[in-house]
Amino acid sequence: MQGWSMWIPPISIRRALIVCAALLACGRGHAAGCNFETQGEGRVAAVVDARSFRLDDGREVRLAGIEVADVAKARAALSGILAGREVTLRGGDDMPDRYGRQPAYAFLADADTSVQGELLRRGLALVSPDVTDKDCAATLMAAEAEARRARAGTWGEATVIKNAESPGDILAGIGRFAVVEGRVLSVRQAGATTYLNFGRNWTQDFAATISKRIVPAFEAAGLAPKSLENRKIRVRGWVEARRGPRIELLRVGQIEVLGEN
Repeated sequence: MQGWSMWIPPISIRRALIVCAALLACGRGHAAGCNFETQGEGRVAAVVDARSFRLDDGREVRLAGIEVADVAKARAALSGILAGREVTLRGGDDMPDRYGRQPAYAFLADADTSVQGELLRRGLALVSPDVTDKDCAATLMAAEAEARRARAGTWGEATVIKNAESPGDILAGIGRFAVVEGRVLSVRQAGATTYLNFGRNWTQDFAATISKRIVPAFEAAGLAPKSLENRKIRVRGWVEARRGPRIELLRVGQIEVLGEN
């Protein structure tokens, strides 16, 4: 054919281009998950602990959306990531906590992903149930799942996920954040509380509890308590001792359904 004509790539190349475009689009969506309004910027002067750092203007920042799985390793990693670097703080609420720390999602200059996401991908943090934004929660959970599949960081240890059939092991972490996995044997309501029972001895075995006022939110998300009976699920939260070990479920994001009946 003479003269100018449009070059059309072979089918295999066109498919590759489409896949690449899709991956880039997914990457942008994944990165934008916690891309809230800017709360400020500054240079990191010091890392205070595994989740907190201080800017050179004196502000102390607490990383939102995560719980630390390994304090020593997370602090060392945070120092390596942030020391002397410029950061942008993002979040939906910049109200300081009771210690005067500003909760925020921290982004390095020109970075699309948050510092929280990096700690999660390294297996040094767990997603907190306090994340209320669905897109942000999905982004953080994806980073955590990536580390879990790669057995990175603490995910390489057998004890990072507690077995619901070992209540003594769970109870040893009273007051701490934990991830517990197991099958719900029964769902019972007592007064204003619904119990997801993972064992048959209600006074000793592990259970997750849902307040009556919270149940509608779980139902709206397709997680009606009764529908979880005989399902294998993963729950996350702070361990309490009420006879047996308990985790109170306050948000839908604290439950992951892992399989079919």
